[in-house]
Amino acid sequence: MSLIRLLQALAAALAAVLIGPAQAQQASSAQDLVTLTQQWVDQALAQLPAESSTLRMEVTVGQLDARLRLTPCARVEPYLPPGARLWGRTRLGLRCLEGETRWNVFLPLTVQAYGPAWVLTGNVATGHALTEADAVQAEVDWAAEPAAVVASREAWLGQVAARQLVAGQTLRQHMVRAPHLFKAGNPVQVRVQGPGYAVTSSGQAMMAGSAGQNVRIRMTNGKMITGIVNADGTIEAAL
Repeated sequence: MSLIRLLQALAAALAAVLIGPAQAQQASSAQDLVTLTQQWVDQALAQLPAESSTLRMEVTVGQLDARLRLTPCARVEPYLPPGARLWGRTRLGLRCLEGETRWNVFLPLTVQAYGPAWVLTGNVATGHALTEADAVQAEVDWAAEPAAVVASREAWLGQVAARQLVAGQTLRQHMVRAPHLFKAGNPVQVRVQGPGYAVTSSGQAMMAGSAGQNVRIRMTNGKMITGIVNADGTIEAAL
């Protein structure tokens, strides 16, 4: 299972427990809601899949607005608001299904997921190719930011800093990119494939390109095409 799919599975497992109709319970005060939510969260964490063992999950339940005056409710159901994720700072919806007044409130949650990742040992300039001396492994909160962490050494070693990075930062996917194999304006070799044929020709890169990137090329006849950059810097295109 990939890291991204693992994160999705963790969030889905929590959501499946929290929004299940069987979890609806009675509450007569705002504090009851906090207590019930903590119970639901604890139950969800206990049911996480085996793949989540690499992460140590912690969920902190916040407090409702002290000014709220909720009527007693025989059945309270938790749900995940549209666009919300059970990851980092988030919120859980709580609605009364059976009561004198049908109310709906939102309770703040903080979901933390501690696991191994890579932390920068010093400041890194934009464009610097990362070496083994630039990062050390440590336990960090993966959910502290929305971007996924770079969890394996192979995923960042030799990659280039996409922007200025600061010592102590956890390496995340948006912070690094593959090194450019050519710059805008450089001549490149293009392998053009069509029905029953393949031709190698020359062109000019209209943008800098990295392995796996989709780039625009001006061919010698002036025609503009797009293609995928190979690991050796050549371009693979199809017509």
